[in-house]
Amino acid sequence: MSINIELPSNDSLKLLAPQKEKAGILTPMTYVSNNIKMNKLDKNKFKENFVPAGQTTQLIIGATPESDFKILKLSESLYNKLSLKRVYYSAYVSINNDKNLPTLESPPLLRENRLYQADWLLRFYGFKVDELLDESHPNFNTVLDPKCDWALRNLDKFPVEINKADYYTLLKIPGIGVISAKKIIRARRSSSLDFESLKKLGITLKRAKYFITCKGKYFEKVYKFNENFIETNLVYQERNSLPNSEFHQLSLFDKLQPTKEDKIKCLTGNL
Repeated sequence: MSINIELPSNDSLKLLAPQKEKAGILTPMTYVSNNIKMNKLDKNKFKENFVPAGQTTQLIIGATPESDFKILKLSESLYNKLSLKRVYYSAYVSINNDKNLPTLESPPLLRENRLYQADWLLRFYGFKVDELLDESHPNFNTVLDPKCDWALRNLDKFPVEINKADYYTLLKIPGIGVISAKKIIRARRSSSLDFESLKKLGITLKRAKYFITCKGKYFEKVYKFNENFIETNLVYQERNSLPNSEFHQLSLFDKLQPTKEDKIKCLTGNL
């Protein structure tokens, strides 16, 4: 069941959808959430499951000035308080010249993509919004995905030793998704892992190689563990989507749109 909030704040609702009120949206959402919980607690009382597929909502992105931080804070609250199954993000498409609406050359698809990627991090990777963004850093990096961007701003937490890190620490490593982390945990039970072992497990090292060690050793081509070196290589890889890319002079005029890899990340959540 989807009860759509549509806009991320009460002020935005008043501006673009004055017929709607925050309370008028949250009340039925709370009703659905409470009944889903009651149904699970007392299945004998209910003949059928109440909204068995769960509850979702949608937010329009880019029609109003809220930052990514504010949007994700709302999503986090909905997940925590109302146990929503999913929040969907929809890039605003300009269709008329109403004075209250922004004039956009194209829909903010890259921003939509980044929010979906961050949403995966909240739901499955153990991240909190305050780890990814804050008031001084309110919007996502347009070049790097949210997990890579977080890692670069928290290099003191790296490198991570593959053979010792727990499951949730593994999930913090860029390029290591839920499936890969579980493979690593299982494989470590029988033997220590090196980079060749990771490749045999089908784990892509494109991003992960900059943030890990295996048996205390860095990946052979990672000879500098510093922010500039790692960021330069990650940015080039993201722009070119080539697994073995090295340094490249970036253009200030590249048009930023979601890459094919970006879209796959949003579908699979393997960040």
